[in-house]
Amino acid sequence: MLRLHKIALVACVAFIGLQNQASAEDAVVAKVGKLEITQSELDLAIANLDPQLAQLPDEQKKIAALSGAIDVKLLAGNADGEGLKDDAEFKKRMQFIADRELHNIYFKKHVVDAVTEDEVKARYDKEIAALPKQVEVSARHILVKTEEEAKAIIAELDAGKDFIELAKAKSTDPNKSEGGDLGYFTKGRMVPEFEEVAFAMEKGTYSKTPVKTQFGFHVIKVEDKRDAAPPAYETVAQQVRQLVMRDKYLAIIERAKAEQKVEILDEALRKGYEDVNKAQQ
Repeated sequence: MLRLHKIALVACVAFIGLQNQASAEDAVVAKVGKLEITQSELDLAIANLDPQLAQLPDEQKKIAALSGAIDVKLLAGNADGEGLKDDAEFKKRMQFIADRELHNIYFKKHVVDAVTEDEVKARYDKEIAALPKQVEVSARHILVKTEEEAKAIIAELDAGKDFIELAKAKSTDPNKSEGGDLGYFTKGRMVPEFEEVAFAMEKGTYSKTPVKTQFGFHVIKVEDKRDAAPPAYETVAQQVRQLVMRDKYLAIIERAKAEQKVEILDEALRKGYEDVNKAQQ
């Protein structure tokens, strides 16, 4: 797999609220007293449903979101009537929400929407070039219960018997009908004892001594060895896009920090902030 870096979690979490918020026609879908619920508000309510409710079928999800939006409007109307818009705590919360949403919009414009397909493909090529070469082996095996049985099979192979036919006749593995074919595999796919022998063997050879594993005793034949192909672009494009987004986001943050002084007065908070930022680099 590609090397995966730590993505700036703040950016990814902040962007969640931006999904599916656009509406072609902002029609009024419900009224609560003098307040209206528009299609765009309903879309926002759907996008921000509790994760459990988000699993509902689309129609039920819309009803759940509408019910929640109506509850919000009902109490918002009451709060407005009590003059709570002028409450200091409300104003602080609204400023925080406004700042967060401005961050989200800026993030979408300069990070999400700014990523091009050429950038993603170039990053894919860079990551693939940095991957260490991996060898994969194509092998067959014959699995038996005892060491004596395995030794007898090796003797038959030494006498010129066909490996595939012996596998079909004597192996206890479910793949015996395919002549013990295991296909291609890389390191880490087989049990260590089997893998150690298979990767040390030359192409076209079979093991001259039984190989013991938790499953029994194996006789192994290596059919082929080759460099493993890297993951196809289509299978990892989304992961690579996340890397490009992360780099764009971090670059924007670094520029903003250079232009605006960040000063943390609490010593413990300052150290914690610095440690977190070092870990994300």
